[in-house]
Parts: sequence; structure tokens; C-alpha cells
Amino acid sequence: MSKKSKQDRKAGPGGTPATVALAASGVPFTVHSYAHDPAAASYGEEAAEALGVAPEQVFKTLLADVDGTLTVAVVPVSGSLDLKALAAAVGGKRATMADPAAAERSTGYVLGGISPLGQRKRLRTVVDASAQGRPTVCVSAGRRGLEVELAPADLVTLTGASIAPISRG
Repeated sequence: MSKKSKQDRKAGPGGTPATVALAASGVPFTVHSYAHDPAAASYGEEAAEALGVAPEQVFKTLLADVDGTLTVAVVPVSGSLDLKALAAAVGGKRATMADPAAAERSTGYVLGGISPLGQRKRLRTVVDASAQGRPTVCVSAGRRGLEVELAPADLVTLTGASIAPISRG
């Protein structure tokens, strides 16, 4: 299992904007760290394997452009984002994956480490409905090799997200 610490409440060394935001919120969470392999084919699947949890419990953070507006999609690593469903969930017509540089610039995170929490600019966010059936989910804590585990309801509240079926597979 990974190295973990209950309530990463310090903004000091090793803290990320995501863990700082979580600490400030007061919601319960657990930080999991693991040795990231730069050659990993999938950051999310690598995290699930390193943490010893089902891929359905680990969620990836993706950015899409919905009718010209950057939108965050949080979906299980075991599936893929349904762009049509995401557009419909936010009342849009067309969604495409966001330009990677725009995603990094807007969130303040690097690809493979984008967290839905503590982003530089708060973006419209949609969490896949499958998260609701789980006691906890894991999402990036703001850098590769660092995940945070929390209740799906807390993730939704802290990100101001809506919930919709936006994943396939």
C-alpha cells in the first residue's frame, strides 16, 4: 500500500493547492503517495495499481472545451469521457478535449497531475454519476504520484460540481 497520512493539514513542504484547499475546508481526507513511473501508459491506472484499489474508485480529471468554455470532467480511470454526455450535462452543444497547454494554464497543474481541487481558476465541473455509489473516491492531489481520497459528496461540494453520467465503459 502507499504511504498515507490522515488529514494533510499543513500547507508546508509537499503541500499542493489541492491539499491546502482540502485542509482549509475541514472535510476528512487521506493523502496517498506512490512512486510515479514516467513510462506509465495511464496515470490513473498506475495510481489504482499503486494504491491497491479498483480502477472504478480512482477518478481522472479531464478538461474539455464545451462551446468555447473550459469544463472539468471527473470520470473513473476504468472508463472514458463521453464528450456528448458532458456537453448535454452542462447544456452545451459540442465538446472537444481541451488543448493541453490551456488545461495546464487554467488549472495551474501539469497533465497527469491535474486535480479537480485547488485549481487556479474555478471552472464548471461535472463528476460522473458512478461516484455516488462509493463511500470514497481517489482523485489527483495536484501532482503525479499523489492522490487524495475523500467522500464523493465532499468532492462535489468543494468543486461546486454537478453530477451526471458522463463516462463510458
